[in-house]
Amino acid sequence: MIATDLRTSPTRVRAVAGERADAAATGPASLAALADAGLRVPVLGGGTVRHVNLDVAASAPALDAVVQHVARVIPYYSSVHRGSGYASQASTALVEDARVTVARHVGARDDDLVIFTRNTTDALNLLASAVPGDTVVLDLEHHANLLPWRSRRVVVGRTTIAETIDALRDELGAAPVALLSVTGASNVTGEVLPIAELAALAHEHGARLAVDAAQLLPHRRVDLAAAGIDYLAFSGHKAYAPFGTGALVGRADWLDVAPAHLAGGGAVEAVRLEAVEWKTGADRHEAGTPNVIGIAALARALDELDRLGDGPRREHEAALTARLHEGLADIPGIRVIRGFDDADDRLGIATIELERGSVGLIAAALAAEHGISVRAGRFCAHPFFDRVASRANGLRASLGAGSSADDVDRFLSALAGLVADGPAHAYERTPAGWCPRVDDRPLPVIG
Repeated sequence: MIATDLRTSPTRVRAVAGERADAAATGPASLAALADAGLRVPVLGGGTVRHVNLDVAASAPALDAVVQHVARVIPYYSSVHRGSGYASQASTALVEDARVTVARHVGARDDDLVIFTRNTTDALNLLASAVPGDTVVLDLEHHANLLPWRSRRVVVGRTTIAETIDALRDELGAAPVALLSVTGASNVTGEVLPIAELAALAHEHGARLAVDAAQLLPHRRVDLAAAGIDYLAFSGHKAYAPFGTGALVGRADWLDVAPAHLAGGGAVEAVRLEAVEWKTGADRHEAGTPNVIGIAALARALDELDRLGDGPRREHEAALTARLHEGLADIPGIRVIRGFDDADDRLGIATIELERGSVGLIAAALAAEHGISVRAGRFCAHPFFDRVASRANGLRASLGAGSSADDVDRFLSALAGLVADGPAHAYERTPAGWCPRVDDRPLPVIG
């Protein structure tokens, strides 16, 4: 287990929580305007509080700019590519302009393909069908980058990134490899891997590099050409465009000869009863009617992230991440999970485990009593979690461009109280997880 044991006295916890409350006004405010800003949610016992969303690593709320863009373009929604009507031509332009936007945002090479998919999992499954040989992955991968590969060789991570890279080098040199596929940043610890170094390592051994950028891209600018990345997969729903679209960006040759991801209209040049002539390029893998609105939303989100700027986003998140981890260091009875002793770069993610008690119960109480959303579990990274944690499940808090110092401080204060004193209400464990025994919160009225 690699973990940091964090202990202090309950008195100090409460004192520090008070100090943070006093300092919140001077801490980082939200950097981006999100659709859930100002959302109020009911809590047990009556009343409402401002919702604190610290589950953005799972799915981020939409940017206001994205919602407004969707409202503007949806009247023009129509079928694409072969329609003669004005709306059809407008929708076609939205899709093809979005392809250019995605390519520009991720630093794609001129001959790279941009293929729209449902999400990162879909994109990596598509890539897996195209790999002409073995794929090497790390055990720290999200299941989306662990399960799809048909010929998979897994390297178990070491206690440091440096030692892990040495282990990858040994594996890549042991037998021919077509692809090294790694996460850009762990969705459990937030630790960022040295992508350019891994690309050079893969290329040195005649392999290509694929990056699962589901976590990394919403927080950092990714440049395929500059870093030497061959394939990049990511999701709109983690990049503030939760409208059901992701993308696979990368080299065309493997994809042009791979089986069509979906067999259907739009992916073919000609169909005869005895034979099919498949297209090459992005069309080969985008059969059927595309998610025009989702694609437009994704492009608008990436434009907005560009407008916010990589530097300001990194500075904003770094300040909040430091505040989060410093606060966790003042709470007794928890451990912050780490993957590597030498990781000096991480996103705004912290996963903790309790010395005693249930993280599921704490997560339920944070939501029901404090209006704070986090996530409990193993985060679709079971092999990695089982290796670095000492308990069955963890509790993850994750930040984004819409997070603020007040969000962090409310979480730390509520967590400290729950760990020290337990929930104020009674809960029971059900097949759906921990739930209040008596839940008097009204259901939302939507629509």
